[in-house]
Amino acid sequence: MRILISGSTGFLGTALIDVLGREGHAIVRLVRPGTGNLEVSGAPAKTVRWDPVGGQFDAATAEGADALVHLAGASIADGRWNAARKNLLRASRIEATRHLIGALSKLKQPPRVIVASSAIGYYGDRGDETLTESSAPGNDFLAGLCREWESESARGTEFGARVVMLRCGIILAAHGGALPRMALPFKMGAGGRLGDGQQWMSWLTLAEAVGIFRFALTNSGLAGPTNAVSPNPVQNGEFTRILAKTLHRPALFPAPAFALRLALGEMADALLLVSQRVKPSKLEQSGYRFAQPELPAALTEVFRKQ
Repeated sequence: MRILISGSTGFLGTALIDVLGREGHAIVRLVRPGTGNLEVSGAPAKTVRWDPVGGQFDAATAEGADALVHLAGASIADGRWNAARKNLLRASRIEATRHLIGALSKLKQPPRVIVASSAIGYYGDRGDETLTESSAPGNDFLAGLCREWESESARGTEFGARVVMLRCGIILAAHGGALPRMALPFKMGAGGRLGDGQQWMSWLTLAEAVGIFRFALTNSGLAGPTNAVSPNPVQNGEFTRILAKTLHRPALFPAPAFALRLALGEMADALLLVSQRVKPSKLEQSGYRFAQPELPAALTEVFRKQ
């Protein structure tokens, strides 16, 4: 396949491109102005210049792509959620996706498959409720962001594309994402549960995420919102215990909810104290076989590769 990929320099995009490139797919990176030289499997990468702010898109180079993998979006956890940060998060997802899908719709031969990133933040804070793709959205900032983001991605169906929006859980990798920051206090002997530890965490490893994106690209029966999580979510207290055991460290110092809110504001509730017990119903029904469904073995494998 000839695959366009946005957000290709992130830790998920880098891992996905490595696998797709080795499988022989032709990778074309969507790159913003000012992006330096990029490679795919050690060779200079083909690129499509894309500037959603300036309204520019290199349509000639994008023409004839079979698929789009859309990962672009500013990091949710890289700054306190003030008004300016929220505007950036919205622009980098909703407005950028609107521009990209609009540009693709004008091609003579637009991609026939779109696999777009979303997040389980769609569901908001739901306690012990088991959440599937048919569950209602939440009502906080992150839920609204995901809902609008998915709506823009879904516009690809207007030009006949099969569109899959993958609602990703917490992606576990030793070199990126949330896990290194979660593991650091444990490595220093000061780790512990977050809040009361009762909140559900829905997770998957980076290798599993790559596998799910590959599956979504090629499985013609999969479409629409799809939960990309392990079939075995765990509560934070259990996650903490398993992480501490994997790192051979104690878990003696819980972080009180009030302290997390004082340090991080709204982000604490949306990212650390939120409870989301999500099941990958559509993936299981579509025949996807999880490589790493259990947390103890998954964490052991993640840290073995660091």
